[in-house]
Amino acid sequence: MTTSPSPLLDRLAGRLIVSCQAPPGDPMRTTETLVRLALSAEAGGAAAIRANEPEVVRAISREVGLPLIGLWKDGDTGVYITPTVHHATAMAEAGADIVAVDATDRPRPDGSAFPDHVAAVHARGALVMADVATLEEGLAAARDGADLISTTLSGYTPGSPQQKGPDLALVAALAAGTRTPVVAEGRIRTPVEAAQALAAGAHSVVVGTAITAPTALTRQFVAGLAQSS
Repeated sequence: MTTSPSPLLDRLAGRLIVSCQAPPGDPMRTTETLVRLALSAEAGGAAAIRANEPEVVRAISREVGLPLIGLWKDGDTGVYITPTVHHATAMAEAGADIVAVDATDRPRPDGSAFPDHVAAVHARGALVMADVATLEEGLAAARDGADLISTTLSGYTPGSPQQKGPDLALVAALAAGTRTPVVAEGRIRTPVEAAQALAAGAHSVVVGTAITAPTALTRQFVAGLAQSS
């Protein structure tokens, strides 16, 4: 586990971050519901909240006393996690303590580069979480000034491992290859897997669906029963 000079990042060391999001069309996708999910995560001992869109981040910041990792999903293909400098600065101005940005090597809709996002967010007093899919992208993001590197996009881009469970190999490789704190995120479904991520070198762990997505969890149970019939 990496030791960080930032007091904010030190607060996250060895702890759980809960992603309070819901996809378009999901009954949970209302600001009030997402605020309540964040309050529930706080009551359960979470160290921080990861949330999508400026309105939701502003609302959570008013009700929840935890650090906020903000992102802005725009679209569903290519670079859609905080895809432009405008999206990144809007999240910082909405109250995100950390702004999560796609740091893969794919082109961005505004023609910007990841260092442009870093500079804009840092200028507004927030930190940057680089969402990556591969070791090379993570190391590049660290060189470009990311404050944290997250394995969020492993398995969701061409060339990254397609697997059912978390990419603990990427967590370990990033932790060994950079002093920038590494966040394990993506397909972490159990407390055992979360502990394994810390053992692999993660600074902290993000869990979303397994905690805050009843629609997706219900589908998993329904599918499991269908397979047994």
